[in-house]
Amino acid sequence: MAEKTEQAGRVPMPEQAPEIRKRNFDEVPTGYTVKMAQEEAARCIQCKKPGCVTGCPVGVDIPGFIHLITEGDLTGAIRHIWTRNALPAVCGRVCPQEAQCEGNCVMAKKGKPIAIGNLERFCADYEREHGTGALPPKAASTGKRVAVVGSGPSGLTVAGDLILKGHDVTVMEAFHKPGGVLVYGIPEFRLPKAIVAQEVNFLERLGVNVQCDTVVGRTVSLDELFEQGYDAIYLGVGAGLPRFMNIPGENLIGILSANEYLTRANLMKAYKFPEVDTPIPHGKNVVVLGAGNVAMDSARTAMRLGADTVRIVYRRSREEMPARKAEIHHAEEEGIEFFLLTNPVEYLGDASGRLTGMRCLKMELGEPDDSGRRRPIPIKGSEFEMETDLVIVAVGSGANPLLTQSTSDLALNKRGYIVTEPETGKTSKRGVWAGGDIVTGAATVILAMGAGRASANSMHSYLTLGW
Repeated sequence: MAEKTEQAGRVPMPEQAPEIRKRNFDEVPTGYTVKMAQEEAARCIQCKKPGCVTGCPVGVDIPGFIHLITEGDLTGAIRHIWTRNALPAVCGRVCPQEAQCEGNCVMAKKGKPIAIGNLERFCADYEREHGTGALPPKAASTGKRVAVVGSGPSGLTVAGDLILKGHDVTVMEAFHKPGGVLVYGIPEFRLPKAIVAQEVNFLERLGVNVQCDTVVGRTVSLDELFEQGYDAIYLGVGAGLPRFMNIPGENLIGILSANEYLTRANLMKAYKFPEVDTPIPHGKNVVVLGAGNVAMDSARTAMRLGADTVRIVYRRSREEMPARKAEIHHAEEEGIEFFLLTNPVEYLGDASGRLTGMRCLKMELGEPDDSGRRRPIPIKGSEFEMETDLVIVAVGSGANPLLTQSTSDLALNKRGYIVTEPETGKTSKRGVWAGGDIVTGAATVILAMGAGRASANSMHSYLTLGW
């Protein structure tokens, strides 16, 4: 049993040095040892009213699994997590813990919060490397069949919850590999694809059937799925429609969406070219527009692909940057430059139609807009030019229209997102639920998982009690 050391400092997770990692795609943090994990876990004071649990969208019993780490029961710790979260290795790596569980940790009032994400990752990694492979218990079969459309974090959560409740679950994925944004959007150095594959394999061992290369809405409709004998359907198709800024010069060669750039690099393994024959644009002076996690992922990928300079251009200030603090910190360590309060107004090109630069304006912040952030206002006379041969646009994405446009009785809002009951995920179409980015717009992995959990509970009630 680890000795209580709550007054000691937070145990940092070892990382690759910036000068080394900036040119490779290996994972940046290298993980806790057992000793490190127990030392960090021992800082937890086991609150009677744990704010960390309140801050977790899927309600993981955080003090419970941390206590098991201190007791040395690492098998018990991961099984305790699995009761609420089927993707702990993913969440431990990519969740914005500083705004959720760790942001509500009482230890942060006088020091640093417990490293909950690092401990969750440790439990999952230890089980993968040393575990017995034993599975959690499943309820008796209900005989009900569920189709989950999309294998991103919300879809996988629904699948994991419903398979344990005794339902037959089939996940249908349009791409050739399952994982959704976890495999096409998040780079290898932040979330190794072997980790995602392992999490999916865990669900398959529980009995979930995963069908790839299945484009629901094109190869099969929702009504046809019901005709095939499915009793309920969950839609977790994400928000993968690229969004551009519609400024002059946008059709020049050398401008592409972050969606395409990251999909090529991650899912299609372009970072291994020519070993893998997927091409990807390379630039010497790369600019990434935006300041969310997708922008950081794009910028750090460009650096690893050999760029001389990589710049983040963002129209607001550092305080408004939506990316995780850890990702911003890692990007700065790796030499990514930040041009804040800067907005592009025109792309510049040569006679052959290739991008050569970008005309920008400096901005200042005014009153808050609809997002709650202060509105950027152009400064007159501040125009300047920035040299660049590759621009990656990471300013958000829209609702994936492939399925929704082919389902006439599915209510959508004016932006094309599916309308649902907030507490249950029910859509306007009987027997159909939805959650994640296709409902909220682009958000975080854990919020999508929270939506999946709420929908799974509602679907279970429907399958056992009726609509």
